[in-house]
Amino acid sequence: MLNTRVACAILWLSSVFLTGSAQERILESGKTHHGSIAASNEVDSLELTLSPEDFVRGSVAGDEMVLWLVDGDQRRVRRLAAGIGSRQAFMFVAGEKGPYSLQVSGPVGQSYTVQLRDVVPLADQSPPANPLASPTLRKLKKHLASGGDTSDFWEKMQQQGTPLVETTNVEPPLDATEALITFLWRGAKRNVRLFGAPSGDHDELARLPGSDIWYRSYRVPKTARIDYRLAPDVPQFDGTATEQRRAILATAQRDPFNPRHEPTKTVDIYDGVSIVELPDAPDPIWTTPNPSLPTGTVKTYRLTSQILGNTRDIHLYRTAGYRPDSPENAIVVTFDGDQYLNEIKLPLIFDNLVAAGKIPPTAAIMICNPSQQRRSAELPCNDNFARFIADELMPWVNEQDIHAARERTVIVGASFGGLASAFLGLKHPEIFGNVMSQSGSFWWAPGGFEAKGNVESQWLTRQYVTAPLQPVHYYLDVGTFETPSEILPCTRHLRDVLQAKGYDVKYNEFVGGHGYFYWRYSLADGIIHLLGASQNADQ
Repeated sequence: MLNTRVACAILWLSSVFLTGSAQERILESGKTHHGSIAASNEVDSLELTLSPEDFVRGSVAGDEMVLWLVDGDQRRVRRLAAGIGSRQAFMFVAGEKGPYSLQVSGPVGQSYTVQLRDVVPLADQSPPANPLASPTLRKLKKHLASGGDTSDFWEKMQQQGTPLVETTNVEPPLDATEALITFLWRGAKRNVRLFGAPSGDHDELARLPGSDIWYRSYRVPKTARIDYRLAPDVPQFDGTATEQRRAILATAQRDPFNPRHEPTKTVDIYDGVSIVELPDAPDPIWTTPNPSLPTGTVKTYRLTSQILGNTRDIHLYRTAGYRPDSPENAIVVTFDGDQYLNEIKLPLIFDNLVAAGKIPPTAAIMICNPSQQRRSAELPCNDNFARFIADELMPWVNEQDIHAARERTVIVGASFGGLASAFLGLKHPEIFGNVMSQSGSFWWAPGGFEAKGNVESQWLTRQYVTAPLQPVHYYLDVGTFETPSEILPCTRHLRDVLQAKGYDVKYNEFVGGHGYFYWRYSLADGIIHLLGASQNADQ
């Protein structure tokens, strides 16, 4: 008799192993269970049919309802709902210790609903396929699925040129100001990367299944003007992150289906960059030669610095009709002199600006770098380099019979040069009344690239915060593609700091990335703003 009572007690206890009485029901995927808590400490148990690694989503509705996940040993393994709010969502991944069940509890008399929204088996857990935004590639995908090949497609690309630019039937639909640009490569074995991507990074192209087509699409403003290279089968090896990133240079080359490139005369397929201009790209009026206009002169000198202990080229440009004694004269000082002379084409731009009456007669001093290593050491906020500019270069410029008031003197540079321009504006406002930065590297802090991420960035911006206000005007120019490098957000931050300090700041974002190709088209706007204003003020 005693044994029978013990057995009955054990059976009763097992039925309420966790708390209270339990009622067993089966809840299947996509189904809903309705119930109510009839008595104190009552627990409803809902059995689940799951396999290991199943992804489960659902919800419980009802005030103060508590929901537990219980394993095959009748142990609570996870609280899915804590009794907060009238509707609580849950999700979990099934483990190895099934069969699992849901345990529902709450206030006496409370009605509730448990919905098992879905159960996704492990075999069905895969990333969604990226939809093809390009209508041309969607049509081609169907053609391939029906047994066709890519020969007609590539023949068409050979005729019309790449990249592919589309404005209709794009998915999802484009804004009225956007176009879809798709970069293409034929026949790589392992990978293709895009050097100069609109994302600002070295993006991977995807392969269209069952074909020799590699592609990557971007939604960009119709005003975009882009230079780029494509790198097929970039080597992958055991190296640092920087070494692996730079390996793109081993195969980067011009787009073989794009006839537009710079320079126009190249020595091999790896030389230069491919160019694409979208339909609404601004007319390059200031970079277009006009044989009917007078041209300025350029002379190259060698200048030795006692402060820096080196010698460099200085390209000295004077606009046509430049008169040394004119009080209207302006001076523009640039870094990276060879690049501003040959890639940005400063003399051509200034010839056009002066002829159009946009700026006064101007002398440009283009400072070259003794070496790439010296550039990296001298341009980023270097006190000795600032002394060289103020105490050696500018007196030498005056000796060449070139003079201008500080209000008509501009210091301009790009990248590290843009950083140096803003540094010179802070250190020597008595010389430079105007600063133009093109994609300035304002992320910089002492230690440079090696210290990036390990020290507080934006060193120069912090100097401006504590420095007294000076009578200097600023033109900050940066590309919309320059987010990964931090140049875009850091330039915006400097703009905000300068404006808060009370500086006169003109800020411009161009559609593009980091390179002299882009800076060529934005230089004129900055110079017109800084020197055109001073010219108009005198009239």
